[in-house]
Amino acid sequence: MTDEAKTRDNSSLPDKGAIEAGKVITAGLLKHVPAIVESCGATALFVYVDALDDPRLDLDLPVKAKVFYVSKERTDEAASECLHCLRVPDVPLTRIGRVKIAIFLALSRGLVKHKDRIVFLSGLAASKTLDTVIVTEVGREYEFFSSGMDLTDAPPKVLPEVIERVIDIASELGSEGREGKGVGAMFVVGDTDCVIPLTRQLVLNPFKGYLPSERNILDYSLEETVKELATLDGAFIVRGDGVIETCGAYVRTASQEEFELPRGLGSRHHAAAAITAVTGSLAVTVSESTGSVTIFRAGRIITEIEKPRSTGQKRMLSLIRHRKAKKTSTDS
Repeated sequence: MTDEAKTRDNSSLPDKGAIEAGKVITAGLLKHVPAIVESCGATALFVYVDALDDPRLDLDLPVKAKVFYVSKERTDEAASECLHCLRVPDVPLTRIGRVKIAIFLALSRGLVKHKDRIVFLSGLAASKTLDTVIVTEVGREYEFFSSGMDLTDAPPKVLPEVIERVIDIASELGSEGREGKGVGAMFVVGDTDCVIPLTRQLVLNPFKGYLPSERNILDYSLEETVKELATLDGAFIVRGDGVIETCGAYVRTASQEEFELPRGLGSRHHAAAAITAVTGSLAVTVSESTGSVTIFRAGRIITEIEKPRSTGQKRMLSLIRHRKAKKTSTDS
């Protein structure tokens, strides 16, 4: 997260009374969690621990239910208690966006599977309040993931940490852009032997001539380089072990198949659908206009993580709805 974003967050910190009220709400919610997990037949409980003062939970859960910590930064507490920790990108996320990313990361690691029932506890990190319970079955609800698709069919020979790193970078690009401007980007991960013949370079390959160890996306020292090169047209092609083969690559497939994509998605999204339809790769796109991150597999959208709207955008949408409602009542 940028210093500017952290300053904005700190300026809106709640007062002591709000924090105390949040503790009461959190305690009341946690009291009922074991009953919710048991009655729903859930196999996993996801907890956004950044919304807790003390992440150590003492819950009498059914034996079959696994506990997952979801956090932007905390990992030590989970490791000390032998729990699974899923680190989500350190960018502003909606509650639903946080759920989508956490479950997708768990799927990519093989920690949960298609049709598993999950209880997710979320809330506000600033006020240390858990105030939201979401119960979902993986792959059933289109709002979360593409229904009817086996989400456990991960790209072969792709390390889960590579997928996590790509989503991290994509989320930061979508949230922050570059130099105050929105940036569109595309990452194609895995099955590079089949992907590369279906691409051509729009620019000279900036990674050509470097050792594999010097161009691995898992190397955090490359983060700013990757973000800067994302401003170029074309896609990043990334091996399953994280080595970046090239960027600025134009994806061209012979497939003329029409993909069922939502209206408003451009050529970048259609290229992502096309390349994943004819290869065993996974693609991640960033929308330049909205900042949304979309994940593709087998020619279809797996899930989309939307960038939270700003207060100004929310007010504008509210004003538009008010004017439409007023016009409708006047016409009738």
